[in-house]
Amino acid sequence: MMRAHIYVSGRVQGVFYRSNTQKRARELGLVGWVKNLIDGRVEIVAEGEEENLKKFIEWCRIGPAFAMVKDVEVTVEPVTGEFKSFDIKV
Repeated sequence: MMRAHIYVSGRVQGVFYRSNTQKRARELGLVGWVKNLIDGRVEIVAEGEEENLKKFIEWCRIGPAFAMVKDVEVTVEPVTGEFKSFDIKV
């Protein structure tokens, strides 16, 4: 198991980035959350199998069709097991 704290910058708000992130995370069996930040970035915390989490991070570097990702910052953290699903935080 692995946990990643991810910050995505670029044109990532108003382009369905959060909903597509949730969909992709669930497809990969990940748990955690995604939310928009006031500074225009998207913040993600995700936990799951290492191989699936790596696939997810690669997806984050591209995002959905209308997104234009400029940068993805990833920090690996200790797994907490606190999540039951992957949700969108408001």
